[in-house]
Amino acid sequence: MIRLRGRYKTAAQASAVVVFMAGMGWAAVPLYDLFCRVTGYGGTTSTAETDSDRVLDHTVTVRFDASRAKGMKWEFRPLERTMEVKLGESGLAFYEAYNPTDEPIAGTASYNVAPFDAGRYFTKIECFCFEMQVLQPGERVEMPVSFYVDPDILDDRDAAGTKQITLSYTFHTTDLPEDYAAAAAPEGDELVQ
Repeated sequence: MIRLRGRYKTAAQASAVVVFMAGMGWAAVPLYDLFCRVTGYGGTTSTAETDSDRVLDHTVTVRFDASRAKGMKWEFRPLERTMEVKLGESGLAFYEAYNPTDEPIAGTASYNVAPFDAGRYFTKIECFCFEMQVLQPGERVEMPVSFYVDPDILDDRDAAGTKQITLSYTFHTTDLPEDYAAAAAPEGDELVQ
């Protein structure tokens, strides 16, 4: 075993701290995302492959909200503002997006649920937010979100009294994928890499 002394020991310790901090910085985003998905912190929702296996005769109102990040040129809105669903009952809501420009635009949606305590019980089965969306010039689309509110919400003392849940989406402009941009370019035009 090598024993370091004086300046070498201090340099080795400082280097170890720098490497540790860089590793923690790199791991912070995926760890925080995992934490939010497991706990529902910050209104993060759950996902499921199938509908709930039980439905209770207890209703909650789901409110739908839409916004655009600065610079996003699409128009974006929910087609229905509110919906009453029983706990465990599958709901299907639609949002509409419209690209009023003369160029294709890609976008991704971030989302959250309020109140935050209800986030872990709001479960999405299918959602346009799971992948990037590309709208052609002048294109208008309806995008579905299929969901249910987990009946286990009644067992959570902080979330049990929830009568209304708001599902909010914000669309952000995303770079077009390289292969998509190349396919969309008119003949004779070369893409600058």
